[in-house]
This record gives sequence, C-alpha cells and structure tokens, in this order.
Amino acid sequence: MPSVQELLQQGWQRHQSGQLDEAMQIYRHVLAHAPRNADALVYLGIAFFDQRDFEQSVAAYRDALAIRASFPIAWNNLGNSLRMLGRIDEAEQALATALKQKPGYLSALKNRGTLWIWAGEIERGLRWYEEGLVIDPRNAELHRNLGVINLLLGNDEVGWREYRWRWAMPGTYRPQVMAPVWQGEDLGGKSILLYPEQGRGDAIQFVRVAAVLKQCGATVYVQCAAEMMPLIGSTPGIELLLPSGSVVPPIDYHASFLDVVDFWYQQTGELAVGADLFAESAGYLSASGAQCERWAQWMTQHVPRGAGSAPRRIGINWQGNPEHHADVYRSLSLESFRPLTTLSDCALVSLQFGYGTEQLKRCDFADSIVGLPAGIDATQGAFTDTAAILRNLDVVVTSDTAIAHLAGALGVEVIVMLGKVPDWRWRNVGERTPWYPSMKLMRQTELGQWSTVMDRVVQHLSETR
Repeated sequence: MPSVQELLQQGWQRHQSGQLDEAMQIYRHVLAHAPRNADALVYLGIAFFDQRDFEQSVAAYRDALAIRASFPIAWNNLGNSLRMLGRIDEAEQALATALKQKPGYLSALKNRGTLWIWAGEIERGLRWYEEGLVIDPRNAELHRNLGVINLLLGNDEVGWREYRWRWAMPGTYRPQVMAPVWQGEDLGGKSILLYPEQGRGDAIQFVRVAAVLKQCGATVYVQCAAEMMPLIGSTPGIELLLPSGSVVPPIDYHASFLDVVDFWYQQTGELAVGADLFAESAGYLSASGAQCERWAQWMTQHVPRGAGSAPRRIGINWQGNPEHHADVYRSLSLESFRPLTTLSDCALVSLQFGYGTEQLKRCDFADSIVGLPAGIDATQGAFTDTAAILRNLDVVVTSDTAIAHLAGALGVEVIVMLGKVPDWRWRNVGERTPWYPSMKLMRQTELGQWSTVMDRVVQHLSETR
C-alpha cells in the first residue's frame, strides 16, 4: 500500500506529464482519506491553476493555509492565483508573507515583480526582478523578463541584450541544422533559414524580415507550421517555404524572425524592420483574389451596402487564446462591445472563432452581430479565409490577438484595444505603431477597465465616418 507521500508523488508525475485529470483524481483520493493534508491541497490548487480555474485554486490554497499557516509555497502560489484574478492588494500580501517566511524565495520574488508590472507599476516590479538577480545572477527567466520590460519602455539596447536570455530557457525552438545562427554577417550570395519562435501572431508580424534579407542579397528559406504555409507563402522574398520539422537544404545561416529584428536593430538602430514594405494601403501579406471575390459576394448577401446610407462593415474580435500567459490582461468580454451597437451606420461582423464564441449565446445584442458560416479557414489553410474577409471590411476592432496582426499585415484599417501594460511590441505610449501604418492603438488607463477604451473607439469611429 503506497503512502500518502508516494501517492502525491505519483499524482505530481502525471501532472507534469500533462495527465492533469488523472493527477487531480489522485489528489482528491488522498484528500478523501486525509482531508487535512495541506500538501495535497496545494497540489490540487496547482492543478486548478493549470486549468485556469483561479477561484478554485485560491480556495484550495486558503484551505491548505488554514491547516498550516507557515507554508511559503502555498502563500506564493496563492499570490499568483490572486494576481490572475486582478486582486492586487491581496496578492501582494500573500507574496509578502511568503518572503517573510522564506527570505530570498526566488519564485515569490519573480511573482511579486510580475504582479506589479502587470498592475502598471513597472518600476516597483523591476525592483523585485533585480532583487531576484542578486540571488541568482544568471536566472534566464528574470533576464528575459527584464528584456521584455525594457523593450516595452523603449530601452532597446538593454532590452535586446536581456531578451536574448530567452534562448537559455527550456522549450525555446531551434531547428536541427548544422549551420551557425546568423548574427549580422554579410548575406550577399549566402542562404539563410528563417523560422518563428512563438505563436501565430508573431509569425505574421515578423515574417516580413524575409523580404528585407532578400534585399540584402540572401537566398531566404522559411520554415513554419504547415497550416500557416498558404498565408505565409504570400510574403515577398521567400525562395522556398518548408513545413516545420522538414529536411532543410544546405544553408549558410539560420535565425528566428526575432533574431533578425534584434540584429537589424544593432546594425541600423531601426526596430520596425520592413516598415517600408507597406505601399498604397497594401501590406506585405495578401489574400487570394478568388477568395476575396467569394467573400465579397457573401458580404453583399449578408451585409449589403444600402444606397445613400451604406453601413460600414466592422469586424470585431474580443477573445484571444485563454492559454496565453497574459490573456487575462488582454482579452475583453463580448459585452464590452455593446457601445458599438449605438453606431447607426455600422454593421458588426464577428471575427471570433473557437474560444469566446460561446459568449454569443448569452449576449442580448447577438442579433446585431453578423456571424460567419462554419468552416472558416478549414480548407485552404490558417487565416486564408479570414484574410479575404478582412479585405471586405471597412475596419476591424479587436483585442491584442493574431487578428490584429493579420489586419495590420494586410494593410486593413484596425483599432487594437490594449491592456494597461501591453506586449512589448506596442510600447507603453502612443496611438500609432511603426509596425503597421493602418493600425490605431487604444490603451487602458486603469487596470481591467475596458469601458473607457471602448468609449474612445466609438468616438473615433463617429468622427471618421
């Protein structure tokens, strides 16, 4: 008969291998027989956190602390869950308690820094990161975090130097090739393999560097996810497009898209690589002419242009991938878009696919939103239908998702609503970005408060009719 500790270790092994349901069954089995086992409650709290059920996670940690008040791990984890719920003061108190009970607790220092940075008190957060580096001067995550924050603030030299520590973190992708990483060498007559590091939005934003390196005399190969190839293939400058993981022809160098942005900045002082690819309201990506025409016909049937008072077609997108580490700060509810229905000359078209579409079922103004048919992007490749749909809209209003990048890369007019502390690429001030000339940024001034942002969106749309 295994001991309680052995059972918890079995559960944790399953937890770490991704078998979350099985792990939770083990944790609950332990608690059924030992309801005052504080360790089991903490494991359960971690499982709830990984399911993004932060309320249940908080409850499990509080139950553990009611049993064992001196428990730094539980206080630290409680603070992190409270942070995800936007309960800033409670999270600060929990993290302070963890550090009081265990001075120099690195995880709590990281979480405390992240708490205050996301709350908008960046200098306060940076102090905790720097204290963490005193304890562990070569901690890659802390250096990476400092890089992101400095890039956000416009301190690009420091930002890129620190951000390169991301390559020392587990899970960072490099292809299996023999060639060296490009570090700014002359590319005349040379070949280079480029690839994305992160999500689809990053691939869309930074694939533009292929055209820039082509102009420098390079033969450019690009690897990307197979489903992204039809869209990415419209980018100028790509000699050969390959699916991720495929065999690569002999090459002289390789680099991620972000590597190129980094070293281009070191050489030129310019951050927005490829900004000159935009001309006459067109971007560096394009949509299929046949698909554009098909969706134009669909729009004529479902969102017709009336004579004299033709409605503007406004695409809306509110929810990003909830698995994203910052989704709680960047995504809105559909309810936040209600003020757009007051614009009499506008027709709203939902660009929400998958996550977030369930909100349409409980929204009392859903009949004011035109829904797209099922099967979008199912046949030709990721974002191919979406790109053609965007071409048939007048403006897109969206949270910080891949849709924002796609609209910007196509040269479509787009308004992006940003949380109080946005992703580094948007900086922390300004309504315009050199990355996308057709994009307007609307920023939160108070953490979690989207109503004032939407009011400015409505005002802008009213003034630009």
